Amino acid sequence: MKLRGKPPVSCLYAVTIFFLLALGQQVALGQAAPQKPAEKPAAKSPEKTGSPKKAENPAQIELLETKVRFEITGDSRKEVHALVKINSELGVRQFARLNFDFNRSFESVNIPLVHITHASGGTADILPGAITDQPNPAVVNAPAYQDVRVKSVRILGLQPGDTLEYRVIRTVSHHPLAPDFWLDHTFDRTGIVSYEIFGLDLPASRTVQMKVSKDLPEAQKQEEETRDSDRLRYKWNLVGATSAPSDSEAEKKELHVTITTYGSWEELANRLRATLEPGEDVVKEFYPKAKELIQGKKSADEWINSFYDFVSQKIKTVDLPLGATEYKTRKPSDILSSGYATAEDKFILFAAIGNNYCGPARAGLVISRPANQEYDLPQPGVFDHLLTMSGYPSINVWMDLNLEVAPYRMILPQFQKKRTLLVGPAVSDQWPIVAGELPFSAKQTVNVDASLAADGELAAKVHYSMRGENELLLRVAFHQTPKEKWKELAQLLSITDGFRGQVSSVNASDPYATKEPFALEYELEQRKFVDWSKKTVRIPALLPQLGLPDALAKPAADTATTAIELGTPLEVETRMTLHLPAGTAAQTPTGTSVERDYATYASQYSAKGTTLTASRHIRFLLRQIPGTRAADYNAFLHAVQSDEAQDFSLERPETSAPKTNSAAPHSTAPSKPTQPKP
Repeated sequence: MKLRGKPPVSCLYAVTIFFLLALGQQVALGQAAPQKPAEKPAAKSPEKTGSPKKAENPAQIELLETKVRFEITGDSRKEVHALVKINSELGVRQFARLNFDFNRSFESVNIPLVHITHASGGTADILPGAITDQPNPAVVNAPAYQDVRVKSVRILGLQPGDTLEYRVIRTVSHHPLAPDFWLDHTFDRTGIVSYEIFGLDLPASRTVQMKVSKDLPEAQKQEEETRDSDRLRYKWNLVGATSAPSDSEAEKKELHVTITTYGSWEELANRLRATLEPGEDVVKEFYPKAKELIQGKKSADEWINSFYDFVSQKIKTVDLPLGATEYKTRKPSDILSSGYATAEDKFILFAAIGNNYCGPARAGLVISRPANQEYDLPQPGVFDHLLTMSGYPSINVWMDLNLEVAPYRMILPQFQKKRTLLVGPAVSDQWPIVAGELPFSAKQTVNVDASLAADGELAAKVHYSMRGENELLLRVAFHQTPKEKWKELAQLLSITDGFRGQVSSVNASDPYATKEPFALEYELEQRKFVDWSKKTVRIPALLPQLGLPDALAKPAADTATTAIELGTPLEVETRMTLHLPAGTAAQTPTGTSVERDYATYASQYSAKGTTLTASRHIRFLLRQIPGTRAADYNAFLHAVQSDEAQDFSLERPETSAPKTNSAAPHSTAPSKPTQPKP
């Protein structure tokens, strides 16, 4: 685990999220927002290959035809017709089950056709009995949300060489945000779809904003517009990419057709406010609860903290995508009595309680990708996370009610310093920037207490204590991971630290104890850590490497305007105590001390008898430094990395003659100084 990585996201965050995604993969299936246009099942992109020849996709969608019709009332009908050529066993697995999300309170999904044409010439139709309609896995234990469902069709008998054909019809009636409607259709550019048709049928009497991707090649676009008494129709035909583009090419050539009936972001915010703002009678109803929660608290900040802790921790988060209910909220009294809620419902409960003393609370809708309110059309489907803003005169407090274990005022790194659409009363700035300041000083400590046996086996106890961004990520990881899998999670963290032994006896502090640093401890054993048959054994300090931000590779023309991002100010201390077998002599590296106005670093190494100690202490003081100081930062980075690469030398007088096949010593650091990445 690197204790610090490229700001604002650390290596630990990447490992943690990867592990959580692996655990939650089945839950995530079929959870796309209902208003998303694609009705094809999720198929993995073809794996990258080193071969210059184009790899055959596991399954090739030879035809994807989508027709969408909207009515004046906001009702809609979407029909998807697909022809899929199955090329391999992987393609069979990808299309063995088709999943389609919907909300039965205002949507229905019908699958009138699932037909297989076998390579041998025979055909087969999938019977209605193979189609199931089940609650979304995230709401199995949340009856109030079981209108959010997944319709699945299991496809048996599919073989490589077969062709799969299916039709899916989705109808929407009495949508919660009607009569407004919106849609964002993305054309496939990965090479999986050979030929795509997209048709759009709109009521001519509605004012509809439309945006077509300017990168859509004219030679591949055919637009048909016909006007009769009340309809306006469009049609695009697109030949798919002949080869799968690189990631950068795919992003550059991403093609969209976007429509919306919202005239502005302000209009959208006002529409959502109607569902996300509790009435005055509801706020009065919750006055006794608010008064109960602030007993003994004297300041407004303490009041908000109490309201936050209650809603965040006592109301279980139902992990549905934002907008799965199209922002239709439940009564706060029902939310309180049930003990569970979606992000939207947790917000409205917080507002019902908190508006009695502080506020008013406002919802901050965050877009995962960079948002430009002047460029993108206003539509609720672009948002994927909801933050809460509350406050009192001159102070606004940002919170995330959804994680359950986030300390008060802490926001995930990916949402810090981002613009958010603010929904609520008396909003003077529609797109404020989310505050990214931590409510306390960020500090991380790692203590390693280890023993090296005469047979070369290493036994260690590793203890972490964290306050800051990595603390939040670890809390979320251990909170969302079943306790029986904590060992697997600790093993992954151990590997990223460079410890290659077997993890056992994992203990973590209560993720809900957010007033204190998060603590984690595990025991580690590694056989043949060293080979004592060698007269001199070199081992590194048993400490995690410090992940420092990369320096600028070369001075650029715009160096004066380019900043080196150091991230949130942070203090990191790592300490090791290693007990050696009796009679072992040791030589220690020389400590280092480097001081700058933006960061300081110091290390110490010592040997007393058969006990080795090592400590490293780095402190980041500034968030960024000008690019003109790249050479100075490079020197600082080189000094730290050179120090981390130093080894201890061990000798045991009673060692036997060297053996030809000796085990390589464990290494948590490179044998040579690591050069800065270009």
